[in-house]
Amino acid sequence: MGGVPVKHRSKSKVGRSRSHQALKRANISACKSCKAPVLSHRLCPNCKEYKK
Repeated sequence: MGGVPVKHRSKSKVGRSRSHQALKRANISACKSCKAPVLSHRLCPNCKEYKK
């Protein structure tokens, strides 16, 4: 038999701590040279250029 947790966390307390775990939307912009979608501050996967 397992032990019982000493300090119980209410549903609202758990929800408040998990509120910061939400996924954020990715910043996708167009490459300046080939106009392919690329994540910001990343190398373009299509033409391999960065901030021409």
